[in-house]
Amino acid sequence: MSQLVTPLAVKTPRGAFAALAARPANGISERHPALLLPGYTGSKEDFLSILEPLATAGRQVVAIDMRGQYESAPAPDRAGYGLDQLAEDTVAAATAIATNSDRVHLLGHSFGGLVARQATLAAPEAFLSLTLLGSGPGTIGGQRASALNDLLAFLAPAGSDVGQLAAMIRELWEDQLRPQAEAEGTPPEIVGFLARRNLQSCPLGLAEMAKLLLDCPDRTADLAALHHLPKLVSYGENDDAWPPDVQDMMAKRVGAERVCIPGAGHSPAVEAPETTAAMLTAFWNKAESAR
Repeated sequence: MSQLVTPLAVKTPRGAFAALAARPANGISERHPALLLPGYTGSKEDFLSILEPLATAGRQVVAIDMRGQYESAPAPDRAGYGLDQLAEDTVAAATAIATNSDRVHLLGHSFGGLVARQATLAAPEAFLSLTLLGSGPGTIGGQRASALNDLLAFLAPAGSDVGQLAAMIRELWEDQLRPQAEAEGTPPEIVGFLARRNLQSCPLGLAEMAKLLLDCPDRTADLAALHHLPKLVSYGENDDAWPPDVQDMMAKRVGAERVCIPGAGHSPAVEAPETTAAMLTAFWNKAESAR
């Protein structure tokens, strides 16, 4: 981990959220901060490759684990994983990192994009811009939807029993996910991290977020109504979650800038970090200049 990137607990009235934060080397943030939300089964570490280059542009950048993800505390019950609740968490986290700035740039990757959109619609005054990275207008489809349906069917016998859900997630990891990662040549240290993240995340949260991905309303029209909010829709040219043409159409409907990242799939921050960081810095600087 870079010396500019440090662990952080973002403390809010809704609880604390585990985070990784990067600040400019001179310690002075001359620009508005940014808040990054990871995708389903993801965590703040998914942004590790872009945090330092984003901070060198003169702003604090904070990536968090959402409620129940990896090192952030779980919700008390399944209702805490609703989109509205996750959006309120996001607004609270944004307010906490704003410090001397009145608004922050918000980015959501994949499922995090659905949460970021919900937060922006709930409190547009909290955000200076919105970036949807590899995220679509609503319900996910294709092979990923099939995998989520299979997961929910596997977990269904456990109901809301967190202990039983955790045991079943561990079984799934040991029997399927670990062997798959090792067969793909994933380095042992990465496999170890994935194991910790998988087994530490709230199993009830995993189930509830999967349901949201399979039944999420399309709120593109609502987002389009926020005419004065700068928006960016970006995706890898090989994205296999929401098809690129679907994300392209969403960008046109909401009046957003659109950037297709060559050579990347569903996780541009991991697969094309330099391009992704440069794109975000340019967009955020433009949004601040326009303001």
